[in-house]
Amino acid sequence: MFPPVRLDPAALMGEISAFQRKLSAGLANLAHQQEPEYANTPREAVYREDKLTVWHMKGQGKPTATTPTLIVYALVNTVWMTDLQADRSLVRNLLEQGEDIYLLDWGYPDAADRWLGLDDYINGYLDRCVDAVRKHAAVGAVNLLGICQGGTFSLCYAAIQPEKVKNLVTMVTPVDFQTPDNMLSHWSRELDVDLFVDTMGNIPAELLNWVYLTLKPVRLNQQKYVGLVDVLDNPKELTNFLRMERWIFDSPDQAGEAFREFIKDFYQQNKLIKGEVVIGGKPVDLGLITQPVLNIFAEQDHLVPPDASRALGRHVGTTDYTQLAFKGGHIGIYVSGRAQREVPPAIHQWLSTRN
Repeated sequence: MFPPVRLDPAALMGEISAFQRKLSAGLANLAHQQEPEYANTPREAVYREDKLTVWHMKGQGKPTATTPTLIVYALVNTVWMTDLQADRSLVRNLLEQGEDIYLLDWGYPDAADRWLGLDDYINGYLDRCVDAVRKHAAVGAVNLLGICQGGTFSLCYAAIQPEKVKNLVTMVTPVDFQTPDNMLSHWSRELDVDLFVDTMGNIPAELLNWVYLTLKPVRLNQQKYVGLVDVLDNPKELTNFLRMERWIFDSPDQAGEAFREFIKDFYQQNKLIKGEVVIGGKPVDLGLITQPVLNIFAEQDHLVPPDASRALGRHVGTTDYTQLAFKGGHIGIYVSGRAQREVPPAIHQWLSTRN
């Protein structure tokens, strides 16, 4: 039996008064806040097609790397998580290490993109983006750095077009979509995706955001905003908080057909590790990936559990496979102070011995 809770009325009133003072002062700061900008690392558009853009990112000096690296982000959210703010930027950090970085910005699909499938995204858009980088950098093959679903796309692409990929880096990338601890997978497997897509057309970003937030409902819908009061009186921390909120809710809708195929083939039937994925008539066999592979996963990732990523080591064909565990979560791997110290240097060191 638990002892009775003893409350000190004076201490309690003190805490309530302090909370009210912080809230009052913070609301004044909040009223004068402008929409926070992303890092906006200097960049040049080198390829555009429909909604997408390939950006060549510019560092302070010339790259020392001889092979360019194309970052392939997921269709969910935007690629600017990799360049969120100056002191939390995977892109800037890689540029400072000497890497030559290109970003694939998928853009925002609309009703005209309703019938785009995985064949369009991987054999179409991604292949033409790789060709654009190869032409711009005057090289025969590029490094791919795939993130989350973009990592899965990069694996499929590397298996189909191995001659165009020199090295492959995957970050928080699902490979085994049915590990027991994958809550998102359990939910996805119960979804009548045909009815869902036939009803919705494109999948609204607001709906997907709601799904992701409900994976950790207390932490992401309540604790986060209660904690906001503690930084309301700190303009720098408040700006950082609002910048992250902007990124979370600045999400593209999903092209309906690509969403249907991805849920069915990857989440519901787990075809990638079975060697049964076929995209545009081209089979995807992870065993055909013989390029060097660096697989980075986050130990506290609730969206892509570590085992979902670690599975890659059992299925990829290369003999040059490296695995790196990061102590953090799905987002922290890009923006935390630890990530800035550990992840970009590790990627650069790994690439520098293989370019």
